[in-house]
Amino acid sequence: MADRVPAFTLVDQGLHTNAALHWNLLTPSLVEEAIRRNEGVLAADGPLVVETGKHTGRSAKDKYIVKDAETADTVWWGKTNVPMDPAHFAALKEDFLAEIAGRGDLFVADLFGGSQPEHRVNVRVINELAWHNLFIRTLLVRPSDAELASFVPEYTIIDLPSFRADPARHGCRSETVVAVNFTEKLILIGGTAYAGEMKKSVFGILNYLLPTRGVMPMHCSANIGANGDTAVFFGLSGTGKTTLSADASRTLIGDDEHGWSDTAVFNFEGGCYAKMIRLSAEAEPEIFATTKRFGTVLENVVIDPVTRQLDFDDNSLAENSRGSYPIDFIPNASAENMGPVPKNIIMLTADAYGVLPPIAKLTPDQAMYHFLSGYTARVAGTEIGVTEPEATFSTCFGAPFMPRHPSIYGNLLKERIAKGNVTCWLVNTGWTGGKATMPGISRMPIKATRALLNAALDGSLNAVEFAKDPNFGFDVPVAVPGVDTKLLNPRDAWEDKSQYDATARTLVQQFVDNFAQFEDHVDEGVKQAAPKAA
Repeated sequence: MADRVPAFTLVDQGLHTNAALHWNLLTPSLVEEAIRRNEGVLAADGPLVVETGKHTGRSAKDKYIVKDAETADTVWWGKTNVPMDPAHFAALKEDFLAEIAGRGDLFVADLFGGSQPEHRVNVRVINELAWHNLFIRTLLVRPSDAELASFVPEYTIIDLPSFRADPARHGCRSETVVAVNFTEKLILIGGTAYAGEMKKSVFGILNYLLPTRGVMPMHCSANIGANGDTAVFFGLSGTGKTTLSADASRTLIGDDEHGWSDTAVFNFEGGCYAKMIRLSAEAEPEIFATTKRFGTVLENVVIDPVTRQLDFDDNSLAENSRGSYPIDFIPNASAENMGPVPKNIIMLTADAYGVLPPIAKLTPDQAMYHFLSGYTARVAGTEIGVTEPEATFSTCFGAPFMPRHPSIYGNLLKERIAKGNVTCWLVNTGWTGGKATMPGISRMPIKATRALLNAALDGSLNAVEFAKDPNFGFDVPVAVPGVDTKLLNPRDAWEDKSQYDATARTLVQQFVDNFAQFEDHVDEGVKQAAPKAA
């Protein structure tokens, strides 16, 4: 193995260990180590396949931020950002450092969070598992050899899945803990083997730091057209964020986390973290192709022990099976991980109520309103006795990762939209003609969504006639070439107009009730952008 040891070591950080340290190993060495240590196996076509045990997703209720002089008035405390007392963190840190001091092996990776040099953060990650080190090296931005030689970490993450927290001593809820200390610039992750905790911890760091520099952090995908026009896609899980941004005619900047500076939209990451369950070559050929490459890491994907063939339809290990791979595994990815500032912003929702139009044009005030709302709807009919859709509001389309008050991100977005004369669209990829739970009701045709999105991105949609939506007040196209006019006005698509009106009133009230928490933090224009039942 060829370690690449920077001048600034763990000792320089005050971290002491007797462990054999493996510094900045490349993919082949990390895969070798993972297999040697029985952390995973190779699939027939080359990817490393691992299991994460009982934690197959983020442990949201076990995440804490240390509440001290730095964070008391800067963090939006509540259900998402839960405080930890500094004394409890001190005890946790003491036990983590004792744990790494006696380890046999540790893997250390020095990486960047952020592709734009002036806005990136230096992150050192210390792992007990080789595959975790490979994962985070794949997901973050990888420094050059010259950059590694002079690397000095700003933030450090120590991730020990075998560590068991003590709720009484550490002030946490269970044996699992994710503790963030912005003052000490240290994140401690214990009791979970789910690798995504590291990725989202770095996202949280950037979401905390960048707004103070006037940079907008975003939970979104982004791509660039042939004319250099960048589009940003906000959306919660299931709304089409990854699918719609993966367009063969446009260059992919990234699929999940970005910053919007004065000069660029830049990917926070150097890799992708895609859902694998029920993945098919027909539906998502580019992502499927990554599962046949050495260097991809597959989490909780079922593998035949004899043939080493993968079964993406088997969810016996996890519904949230995942694959991580370098972004350059996607053929039309940007080499720089960056693009120009955006010309279009698309906010995606999957409206299971069948109330929202397939596309609507938003004013800057409306864009901020819908950004803060972060609406989508689940189909609740899969649960016994539940027959209605369920509205979901996740502010900024990523509430779990936003340490500061949502209005800070919302105001930044509004300022950047105005400054760049950006056109904003709300795109509904959900249901049309009725609620999702009604017999015979189907999702918005993907062909229509693509046609409307293409028209929005190439500018031709700006030239059509628009009408005001009576409930939400945004502009909806009256007619678009190649799109069934009946789809454009959602009320027209319902057979029972009175039932549509009643459903619309219900959804409007849910928007209003959810937005009450932001009323005191936005200006009058944004307040007036709220929907009003017709």
